[in-house]
Amino acid sequence: MTLGSPAVAVVVPVHNEAELLDDCLAALAAAVEHSQRTHPGVRIATVVVLDACTDASAQIAGSWPVRVLSIDARNVGTARRRGVAALLAELGSPEDVWISTTDGDSVVPVSWLSHQLDLRAAGADVVLGTVRPDFADLTLEHAEHWLETHPRGRPAGNVHGANLGLRADVYLAAGQFADLDQHEDVELVRAARALRARVVATDENEVVTSGRFWGRTPGGYAAFVRATHERIAGVG
Repeated sequence: MTLGSPAVAVVVPVHNEAELLDDCLAALAAAVEHSQRTHPGVRIATVVVLDACTDASAQIAGSWPVRVLSIDARNVGTARRRGVAALLAELGSPEDVWISTTDGDSVVPVSWLSHQLDLRAAGADVVLGTVRPDFADLTLEHAEHWLETHPRGRPAGNVHGANLGLRADVYLAAGQFADLDQHEDVELVRAARALRARVVATDENEVVTSGRFWGRTPGGYAAFVRATHERIAGVG
C-alpha cells in the first residue's frame, strides 16, 4: 500500500553550537522547502532544543523559522525526546507523523527529508542515513582514508542521530529516546528492530557533520573521528 505524505517532526538538539548552527539551520530550511515542493501538502515542523546553552545558540536559532525549546538537562537523549514530544503534541496522531533527527553541528543535503519520505512511502519504518566528517576539518590523508573505507552504494547501516528517520508510532512503541548522554540513537533503533520494524540503510543523502575531535558527548562521532586520525597518524 502506498502511503500519503505524513506530517514531519524535525528535531535538532543543540549544546553550544553557535559556530555551526547557522549553517545547520540554513541547510534544514532548504531541505524543508524542497520537500514541500516534492511532497505537496506535507506539514513540517522543526524544533531546536537548546540544552544548557551558554553561547549565542539561542539568538541564532531565534533568527530562523523554527520552534525553540530551552532545557537544562545536559543530556542529548533527553533533548531529543523532549523535542519529539513537543512536536508530536502539535502534529497529531503518531501514525501520521514521521520523525527526522539531525544535530546542530551537521548540514543535511537538500533532498534529505524528501528521500526519507519516499522511503517511508515504500514501507520503511526506520531510515538509517550515513554521516561523514567535514573534510575541511581533516588532514588530506584522513579524508582520503575515509573515502577509501566508505564506498558509495554500500552503507554500513550504522546508527547516527545526525541522520535518522522513523515513524512516530514505531518510535513510541520502541520506548522513545532514553536519558542517555550518548548512544541514545543506537538503543532506540535496537528496540525498534526487536519490534521487527523494517529498517532501511541508505547513503543517498549523506549528512556532513563536524570533523572535530572532541564533541558534545563522551563518545559519539567525534570520538570515532579522533580515533581514526590517531590510527592513521600512528599516535599512541
